Amino acid sequence: MSKKKYHVETLAIHAGQEIEPNTLARAVPVYRTTAYNFKSSQHGADLFALKELGNIYSRLMNPTNDVLEKRIAELEGGAAALTLSSGTAAIYFTITNILKQGDELVSASNLYGGTFTQFDAILPNQGITVRFTPVNDFKAVEAAINSKTRAIFIETIGNPVLDVSDIEGYAKIAKKHNLPLIVDSTFTTPTLLRPIEYGANIVIHSLSKWINGHGTGIGGIVVDDGKFNWKDPKFALFNEPDGGYHGLRFAQDLPEPLAPLAFVLRLRTVGLRNQGPTLSPDAAWLFLQGVESLPLRMERHSSNALKAAEFLKKHPKVSWVRYPGLKDDPANELTKKYLPNGAGGMVVFGLKAGTEAGIKLVDNIKLFSILANVGDAKSLIIHPASTTHSQLDSESQKKGGLHPELVRLSIGLEHIDDIIGALDDALKLV
Repeated sequence: MSKKKYHVETLAIHAGQEIEPNTLARAVPVYRTTAYNFKSSQHGADLFALKELGNIYSRLMNPTNDVLEKRIAELEGGAAALTLSSGTAAIYFTITNILKQGDELVSASNLYGGTFTQFDAILPNQGITVRFTPVNDFKAVEAAINSKTRAIFIETIGNPVLDVSDIEGYAKIAKKHNLPLIVDSTFTTPTLLRPIEYGANIVIHSLSKWINGHGTGIGGIVVDDGKFNWKDPKFALFNEPDGGYHGLRFAQDLPEPLAPLAFVLRLRTVGLRNQGPTLSPDAAWLFLQGVESLPLRMERHSSNALKAAEFLKKHPKVSWVRYPGLKDDPANELTKKYLPNGAGGMVVFGLKAGTEAGIKLVDNIKLFSILANVGDAKSLIIHPASTTHSQLDSESQKKGGLHPELVRLSIGLEHIDDIIGALDDALKLV
């Protein structure tokens, strides 16, 4: 789009797309092609050498994906983005694009179970150590940083306990130690929170959640702010010759205007090109449909979730409720700072009767779907301790703040009276 500053509602519909000149099709086309013609042998050579940008092969770039990448990058206020096959792949390839064997990552401990397992069990097998610290405990973060630390990782809203991260606090520490701050913003989306504005360097989304909004595709995206200084020698992957890419030093040898995009270009040409976690153009097209309505949907998700949380808070069978938008929630002060336009669609709670009562509620509720997803137009419910976070032992669940009785709700777009009615009916059975 032009240099004019547009609102997110407008960017969600228009950003990243240039009308295809031959057909003048208004909707974004789906480019189902494996490869692309080169104008000449020299043109192909220049593309492979990064002397010129353009399409080579759909494992590493596709025009449909390109529109989605540009649109999300503009929504986040970033310089560039890259789509990948899942949100989990987006996290893994972001970390391994920065850290090598012997390096360390400092991460908040209140993570989605799959991310925790990746950090706790998989990365250590590859020689990467992850040091977990309680969310917003900045003394612990400082204590965990050492000469081997290469990045800090947080979630905007922790899954599933719903603590809100103080992004500026983390960014201050990251800047002090010249470390990139990586933020998983899946639970908030760029229509509610833009972490780059608060000092984040890299923002990750699972596209499968609210950005899609309909439970119809799996994908992830990584947004690069284009401002981090990768020339610090401690980032060896960016300053030593890359044996898989003509000996290129990504922080040193890229020509302008590509130099600020060292992170995302290395992610594309090393991670995506050589290891292949590619998002299909059909999935990218589905996500683009979701992006167009994202601002409106996030408003409704947030307002419905707040009303559902207020209902549960008053119910005599409920012992506790967490929703960042509740006035007495421990995260409410941070919510007012970072999420003034809505606190998202997630609510968690526990019943006075305990874990078994919560499982009985999950098994008997109407309208809600029992499944391992969030961010759908439909309301969803699950018992995380026995499902999404079951790979964590009880001690790890406790460290992450996950109570065994916790029930997780992803509040959908149904009429709020029907949502509350379904919760009320189910609570009568326990």
